[in-house]
Amino acid sequence: MLGIGGLAWLFAAIGDASSGWTAAVLMLGGWVLYHQFYLHKTMAWLEDFQLDKVPHGSGHWEAMYAKLYKLATSGERRRKQLAETVKDFRSATEAMPDGVVTLDEDNQIIYANEQAEEQLGISNEKDVGRNLINIVRHPEFVSYLHSSVWDEAIVIRGVRGSNRVLQVQLIPYGTRQRMLMTRDITQLDRLETTRRDFVANVSHELKTPLTVLSGFLETMRELPLSDAQRAQYLGLMHAQAHRMQNIVEDLLVLSKLESTAATSQQDQIQMGPLIERLCHDAKGMSREQHQIICECKDDGVLIGAEDELSSAFSNLISNAIRYTPAGGTIRISWIVGADGSGSFSVNDTGPGIESQHIPRLTERFYRVDRSRSRETGGTGLGLAIVKHVTTRHQAQLVIESEVGKGSTFSIVFPEKRRVSRGAEGVGD
Repeated sequence: MLGIGGLAWLFAAIGDASSGWTAAVLMLGGWVLYHQFYLHKTMAWLEDFQLDKVPHGSGHWEAMYAKLYKLATSGERRRKQLAETVKDFRSATEAMPDGVVTLDEDNQIIYANEQAEEQLGISNEKDVGRNLINIVRHPEFVSYLHSSVWDEAIVIRGVRGSNRVLQVQLIPYGTRQRMLMTRDITQLDRLETTRRDFVANVSHELKTPLTVLSGFLETMRELPLSDAQRAQYLGLMHAQAHRMQNIVEDLLVLSKLESTAATSQQDQIQMGPLIERLCHDAKGMSREQHQIICECKDDGVLIGAEDELSSAFSNLISNAIRYTPAGGTIRISWIVGADGSGSFSVNDTGPGIESQHIPRLTERFYRVDRSRSRETGGTGLGLAIVKHVTTRHQAQLVIESEVGKGSTFSIVFPEKRRVSRGAEGVGD
């Protein structure tokens, strides 16, 4: 502006005042048009902002464009860093085994990872911005969110009608944001329930014989007894002590089986001689009260831990003998299927098992008839042992039963556990 005034004064000194004002107006108009041009150019660039299309200017405009470019470059760099940070955060949360939901101060969903979507039944696409309480209406969960006391996690069951058990905790962060952490503890909860049931069952199973022993000992110590009574009591005490010993031994076997997922033993078990031995032992246990039929339709070799498999087979046979009434038939067989699998089966003509009990038969201490199980001397652990041995040999335990007609327990081994050596019967 000072330059325009100086030039106008110069024109006025050379000519007249009118010439000076005319020159001043023309120069001022040119100056305005110059800046108007660059201002319009700048506005057009800002409306369609692209770093690679920075306008060219002169004088102060060039300097301003350079500073704007520098600021924009710095802002773009920070934006990319922030985007990478958000991307890394989301990648980290997606990799976590736990669910993560970020919420605002009104419990509206900002973000949820895949685990949280599955566990809580929410959707990132549809539910962002919705209040979490309107989606997860579990009473305990709603009370927890409203309580403002989130120092400890809580456990909620049956979220959205499922059997899932979740551990959830709300963690405040930032200014007014919150992070909800969810963990699926369904399996842990089942294991804890199993542990409690196991402790209760063991205590109950050992308490009964201990009570009997204690009672007999007190009777023998305080009352005069005849030799016959003393012998009777000692016999009953011996039976109860033997029962406790069997329980402890079976528990130790289970503990050993559970120590590893699969057996490392690779014994070559000749099935023909093994079926013959099992048949002989079965006839001894039956004491001629049952008809024992044995057959081996493939005198081949089974690969595995011979002591474990012999124990599992014997458990199935002893169960059949204990629960089959006198005069019944028990069939022990080894058969090779068309697919190359080998099947060891024990079929009996006992009372059979109702269908609702079959899925639970391999649970520890589970009994269809508790009183009858104790009368027959069972520990309630035999089928649990069979199940573990079966799993360790990549085999499958198949149970078929019909009330009033009998039951068939089969252990089906995959082809890789067999070495075929022809087919030959053992006989009755």
